[in-house]
Amino acid sequence: MFPGVGTLINIVAIVAGASIGVLVGHRLRSTTRILITDVLGLVTLLAGASALSPMWSSQFLGAFGDGVALLVILAALIVGGLIGSALQLEEKLDGLGQILRKKFGASTQTPFVEGFVSASFLFAIGPLAILGAVSDGMSTGIDQLLLKSTLDLFAAMAFASSLGWGVAASAIPVGIYQGAWTIVGLLLGEILMPYQVDAMSVVGGVLLITIGFRLLSIKNVAVGNLLPALALAPVIALLAHSFL
Repeated sequence: MFPGVGTLINIVAIVAGASIGVLVGHRLRSTTRILITDVLGLVTLLAGASALSPMWSSQFLGAFGDGVALLVILAALIVGGLIGSALQLEEKLDGLGQILRKKFGASTQTPFVEGFVSASFLFAIGPLAILGAVSDGMSTGIDQLLLKSTLDLFAAMAFASSLGWGVAASAIPVGIYQGAWTIVGLLLGEILMPYQVDAMSVVGGVLLITIGFRLLSIKNVAVGNLLPALALAPVIALLAHSFL
C-alpha cells in the first residue's frame, strides 16, 4: 500500500455515507430532520465530553507541574483563536462552503453550508485524524484510519439525512487536512509523545462541544477560528513539559 491510502479510504467512506444519507433524508419530514440534527448535536456533545477525559488522567497531569495542565489547554485555545481570527479561518471556511454549494447547485434555503462546516470539523477534529494520518505516512499501518472511516461512514449518513450534500463536500478539507499530516509522518516519523496526544485530544473535545452547541442552536461559536489550537496544543504541551 502507498502512503495516503488510509485518507483515501476515509474520503470514500464520507462520500458514500453522505450519499446514502441524502437518498434517505429527502423522504423524511422536516420535523424528523430537525430531530435528527438535535440528536447529532447531543451525540457530538457526548463525543466532546469523552475526548476531555485525558484532562484528568495521571499521564497528562504528571507531565506538568501543579495547575499547569489547564493552562496548557487555555493557552492553546487563546493563541489558536487569535491566529484563527487574524487569518479569518471561519469566514474562509464559510466562503468555501458557499462556493461548493453553488457548484453542487444547492439553493440558499438548504443547510448545505451548515452541513459542510459542521461535518468538516467533526471529521477533522480528534486524535484519530492526526495520529492515523501520521501512522499512514510512516507506513506503520492504517488501522486507526480504518476505524475512523467506519465511524465517519455512519456519522456522514446521519448528518447528510438532515443536512444534505454539504456533508459529502466536507471530504475535501478532510482530505487536505489528513493528507498534510500524512506528509508530516512521511517526513518526520513519530513526533508526538503521549501527553502531547492528550493535549490535542482535550482541545479537540472542547471544539467538538462547540460544534454540539452549534447544531443545537445554543451558541454559534466561531469554531473555524479555533482550529489552529489543535496544532498548537502539542507544541505548547511540549514547552510546558520542558520548562515548567
